[in-house]
Amino acid sequence: MAAIELNGVTKRFEDDEGLFDSLLPSSEPDTVTAVDDLSFSVAEGEVFGFLGPNGAGKSTTINMLLDFARPTSGSVRVLGHDAQAESVAVRRRTGVLPEGYEVYDRLTGREHVEFAIESKEADDDPDELLSRVGLDADEAARRAGGYSKGMSQRLALAMALAGSPDLLVLDEPSSGLDPAGAREMRDIVRAEADRGATVFFSSHVLGQVEAVCDRVGIMRDGELIAEDTIEGLRDRVDAEATLRIDVDGDADLDAVRALDGVSSVETDGDRLVVGCTDDAKTRVIEAVEAGGATVADFETDSASLEDIFLAYTEGDDSADEPEVAA
Repeated sequence: MAAIELNGVTKRFEDDEGLFDSLLPSSEPDTVTAVDDLSFSVAEGEVFGFLGPNGAGKSTTINMLLDFARPTSGSVRVLGHDAQAESVAVRRRTGVLPEGYEVYDRLTGREHVEFAIESKEADDDPDELLSRVGLDADEAARRAGGYSKGMSQRLALAMALAGSPDLLVLDEPSSGLDPAGAREMRDIVRAEADRGATVFFSSHVLGQVEAVCDRVGIMRDGELIAEDTIEGLRDRVDAEATLRIDVDGDADLDAVRALDGVSSVETDGDRLVVGCTDDAKTRVIEAVEAGGATVADFETDSASLEDIFLAYTEGDDSADEPEVAA
């Protein structure tokens, strides 16, 4: 069974006060389409990265999963329930770390977690949850109004983990965390997936997404423009790789530069550094050897998720219409 299922979901907002006038042609009615005919699913136990530039429709989609906003048309099912008609059942089984969560200044960290446990009717040990996210006993006893941004983020994650939820919705979970905290957060995400939880992970920190997600979906202008594993997305765009070749002899650099898919060729002693698409790497090595040089060794750095993301969201029309994987 899919943990999350959206079918033909569209969300339009009425603009009765003219807030979006600058975004709309004068002939258009006063509505803004935040999400347009969105369909995708997330499998149980999967870590799914949900990406897109600001204004792409990510937050609206998350709000519809949690019944904070209702679709204009289409259906949303979460953990086998209708997300609107059965929202209480969904929330009982869902842990949420919202973007920009604000703590209650007068409550201690422990009191925050105790409240989350009580609201889930769970029997977790609050101190264990706090320790798991890196807050010690002294920090747990402090009023949260004195917490740093990173400590508040850790606290919000501890609250999301209360009740061992079947679904975790994490919106910018590494915000405010130092590198050690971000690594601990990734470890928790993988551990939750290993126990069978589904993780819906939205973030602008693409390195975090690449490190933990099984698949990603990329939104742009309210539409899902790509959905696949990172490797699958890499294969379908012209995002560049860097090929480093140790060469014995003189390579014909002009012949390498003339190859389709090659954007740059630089030399560093006996090493060539070639910027190229993944499908051009073999042609580059063949061209070096055809010119009389010998390839002693080579290594390649494939396109990062950031490269892929930019190819889909800022590239030319060749990356605009990839097939969305089933």
